Amino acid sequence: MQANEKEIGPGNVVLSVNGVRKKIGRKWIIDNVTFDVREGEIFGFLGPNGAGKTTTIRMLVDLIRPSEGSITVCGYNVNKSPEKALQYVGSIVENPEVYSYLTGWENLQHFARMQPGVDEARIAEVVETVRLDQRIHDKVRTYSLGMRQRLGIAQALLGRPKLLILDEPTNGLDPKGIKELREFIRRLADEGMAVFVSSHLLSEIQLLCDRVAIISRGRVLAVGGVSELVARNSPYVLWELDPYERGAALLESRTGIRLVNPEELDLDDTVMANMRPGSAVTVMDDEDVPETVAALVTAGVEVRAVHKIHPTLEQLFLKLTEGETID
Repeated sequence: MQANEKEIGPGNVVLSVNGVRKKIGRKWIIDNVTFDVREGEIFGFLGPNGAGKTTTIRMLVDLIRPSEGSITVCGYNVNKSPEKALQYVGSIVENPEVYSYLTGWENLQHFARMQPGVDEARIAEVVETVRLDQRIHDKVRTYSLGMRQRLGIAQALLGRPKLLILDEPTNGLDPKGIKELREFIRRLADEGMAVFVSSHLLSEIQLLCDRVAIISRGRVLAVGGVSELVARNSPYVLWELDPYERGAALLESRTGIRLVNPEELDLDDTVMANMRPGSAVTVMDDEDVPETVAALVTAGVEVRAVHKIHPTLEQLFLKLTEGETID
């Protein structure tokens, strides 16, 4: 155990951000940001480019100071006791800083010299953790973008942090690289690390994170579990009916069912692209679906398909930000 280390039990708060504000000139660019990140969870920080994600991260690692509010890591205030707080933090802000003319191993040796207690055994341990064993003695200039990202994470892990902060870690990665990185980050969280991930990729955050904060124009609009937040949007039920007109009229006539006009729909593009002629979309309770199917069939309406469409973070984001774009 490191000197001054405080015990962090399962699910305990590792990072606490309370009422943080940042003012530049006369403008508040970060306004009353509050959230906690717990041990063993992946916490997503979601917002469009320019929303304040990187500015907030820079405050988390004491690169800039908040105008108001407090940030603590493992109980230590980042601004008042930065050395004590930041000994528990590993981070990649924007892009991993690596030297292309050195090997991966030489890069890690270089950064290890800056941290007390990091020996060759620890370097070998993080290399194995990020699965770079086969290429660690190759020049970094021969690495793929995904390998460079993993080398950057290895660097961030050298000091055995309790909190890993990753700023847009999937930028530029292909689908295979994104999947590998997602699995790797999940493994770190399963081993007890708190992982803070900022991103503008809605679908990626929904797949990766346990909890999420949605930020827009410097303000946090919502914080909570991913499933809890998306549940704020009512799920749709998609019906494929023949004849459509008679089926739609029957759906509209039933208590507890609302037929949704096409212009109201905020469905994913993939869902919209696959909607066939003769499709009706309703908002209704799940338990009413079987009875409604029976009523349609009795009325001579053929029910060709019925699907429940689960809400997504994209729908929630658009609702919270009144349509602000995420890219």
